Amino acid sequence: MKVAAAQYAPTADVAGNLDVVETMAGEAAAAGAELVVFPEEAMIPAEAAAGPLHETAEAHWPFFLGELSRIAAAHGIAVIAGGYEPSGDSLPYNTIAAVSADGELLGRYRKMHLYDAFDYRESREVQRGDEGPCVVRIGEFNVGLVNCYDLRFPEFTRTLVEMGADLLSVSAAWVRGPLKEDHWTTLLRTRAIENTCWVVAASLTTPDCIGMSMAIDPLGVVRAALGEEERALCVVEADKQRIDRARTILPVLRNRRIIIGPR
Repeated sequence: MKVAAAQYAPTADVAGNLDVVETMAGEAAAAGAELVVFPEEAMIPAEAAAGPLHETAEAHWPFFLGELSRIAAAHGIAVIAGGYEPSGDSLPYNTIAAVSADGELLGRYRKMHLYDAFDYRESREVQRGDEGPCVVRIGEFNVGLVNCYDLRFPEFTRTLVEMGADLLSVSAAWVRGPLKEDHWTTLLRTRAIENTCWVVAASLTTPDCIGMSMAIDPLGVVRAALGEEERALCVVEADKQRIDRARTILPVLRNRRIIIGPR
């Protein structure tokens, strides 16, 4: 299955951002991709909101989610993208939605690990997710949804693999800074290697974020990668045979001694 990672720089204009999402989804579909992964904050960056973030979420989330479904169905491609979802409280959720090529909402994941690190406090802006990890079926793959800072928690991605994920979709707004680019590439490759699964990651290219979207195979080989291009796609042919080979020559999931459930 071909999978695309799309990076771009969203603005305060939600409708304009969705125009970019539609254009890039169409480009990914034309390249033969069955799934396109967009970054965290694809709807709107938190700092671009005109007022309180929960008001932005209430005003735009239903439209954003409806448009993702329309775009997916119009172009015949599954779409994963992040935005801000109302919580019924003063702080919204930071949510990733997964929509099928038919426009059906397959699942949504509310970010569990909030980015309270590197002198930033995401918990001042959004509410911690109140539901567990999420795995959805797209084509021949079980796709685990990962939101940015989640990448630093190996038990989170291992749980997704325990739930059946063989491809991890990472939507991020990875903030630039000393060592941050190295952390991004190292963590993405590590999550692929330790779980012997595919990883497809998309990050924003706003001035404070690094871009560097990429796709990594189950043995940690970077199969496609972008740099700081403001708007670009990378496409990879993800295949189950590579997973089977990796798990045959490197059976870490079978060999480990701390086991959840039957093996």
